[in-house]
Amino acid sequence: MDASGLQALATGAMSRPTDTAARRGPFRPDVWLNSRERHASRLAVHYFRAFDVLAVTAITLLSAWAVAPGALARAELSLVLPFVAGATVVLALMRSLGLYRFVRTRSVPIHLAAVSGIVAAGAVTVIGLGALMRGGQGLWSAYLVWTGLVLISLHALHMGWSDLVGRWRASGSLTPNVVLVGATGHAEQLIREALKHRDLNVLGIFDDRMARSPRAIEGVPVLGRADDLLTHHMTPYVDRIVLAIDPRAEARVRDLTARLRTLPNEVTLLVEPNDDTEYAMVVQRLSRAPLAALDGPVDDDRRAFNKRIQDLAVGLVAAVLLAPVLAVIAVLIRLDSPGPALFRQRRHGFNQEEIVVWKFRSMRHDAADATASRQVTVDDERVTRIGRLLRATSLDELPQLLNVLKGEMSLVGPRPHAIGMKTGHIESARLVAEYAHRHRIKPGMTGWAAVNGSRGPLHSAQDVRRRVQLDVDYIERQSFWLDLWIMAVTIPVLLGDRRTVR
Repeated sequence: MDASGLQALATGAMSRPTDTAARRGPFRPDVWLNSRERHASRLAVHYFRAFDVLAVTAITLLSAWAVAPGALARAELSLVLPFVAGATVVLALMRSLGLYRFVRTRSVPIHLAAVSGIVAAGAVTVIGLGALMRGGQGLWSAYLVWTGLVLISLHALHMGWSDLVGRWRASGSLTPNVVLVGATGHAEQLIREALKHRDLNVLGIFDDRMARSPRAIEGVPVLGRADDLLTHHMTPYVDRIVLAIDPRAEARVRDLTARLRTLPNEVTLLVEPNDDTEYAMVVQRLSRAPLAALDGPVDDDRRAFNKRIQDLAVGLVAAVLLAPVLAVIAVLIRLDSPGPALFRQRRHGFNQEEIVVWKFRSMRHDAADATASRQVTVDDERVTRIGRLLRATSLDELPQLLNVLKGEMSLVGPRPHAIGMKTGHIESARLVAEYAHRHRIKPGMTGWAAVNGSRGPLHSAQDVRRRVQLDVDYIERQSFWLDLWIMAVTIPVLLGDRRTVR
């Protein structure tokens, strides 16, 4: 969705007309990216480091082979170890000294100077260890060539990384988007401070006291009540919800927190700053969106990066190996009933983003149900002959490998539900308060709920509640090994289930 489209949606949520300035607001990013897309940009730091590791490793192996031709495994240790030690020092210092954070306050020349200093430390290690191990008979020219190649390679790579991050920041890809709850003086001061530096996008304000609230604060529109935020089309573009209300109003804080916790977005309470300096610190803290950290314990960013690498590696292999199967299924569908082989459906993705999910068509084309308003039943007349086989074996889900490779879905995660899907006559999302929590991670082709018996149609509020509980349980426990286990047991679990209607 482009900026004008999102602004139109924002306008539609307002409870009364406003002028153009208030309707559009002062924060208009050049590029409107949803949370998943901005998160993917932040994870780029892991790819940057991977390229650095590959470059330094290649130069090190090449240098070691040059001084010890033949099999490196049988080479004299004194010839190879200095290069390995130097490479280890360079890569370790690049990571530990924060050279992958690309913070706003560090200019490119200073960043490259830091890279040069780290390479110099690696060179000292190579030369010193080489002289020590070879009794002063070091391979000085080889050491200097290694140093020069590492320096040139890392300078070229980091100039590219810095330029890319700079362009992302200029377009708003790395600028956090927030909405404020509470049309208060705190909100006004926070917006003024954000406007000074443009490090934070305040997309809108929501306030329960619409009768008393202004139409806009410092040009940022008041878009509705707090409850309107629960279903607002702006939500997938929001990184954080800030409660800009008096923290001493404990009852109101508890009430708003309880109502907003059903959203997948992080909620932050703005503790009352005392002066402009403290407001500036608040904005700096909210806008601090460095690229994903590489050090410290495993965090959400690193876990997301590992999961993405897993999706790409396994997904690409699966797509190649299953290509003949996909082609045969597509032909059988076309022969079985008129209509296209593939079926598209709008579903909820990460952070309630709307995505288009691909499936093999298993119903008659004229009976397609894009909103899942009527869930599948036993002997459903809409399902075709080949469709019954595809649904029984879940082969109809295989085209979602395209969604996985695009980054909209994961191999493992909560199953994406159709937007507006109903359980009985009630929209499923309205049956369980924590329903949106299942959107805190990318939806998956299979998942913890699927291998624990919760799959297929949801016929009651109890079914929805159990599915959501299993999905939230997976999100809290997610790990590389759990994902591998779920993938390994998916096929035998699904094929061994003869009771669930799919």
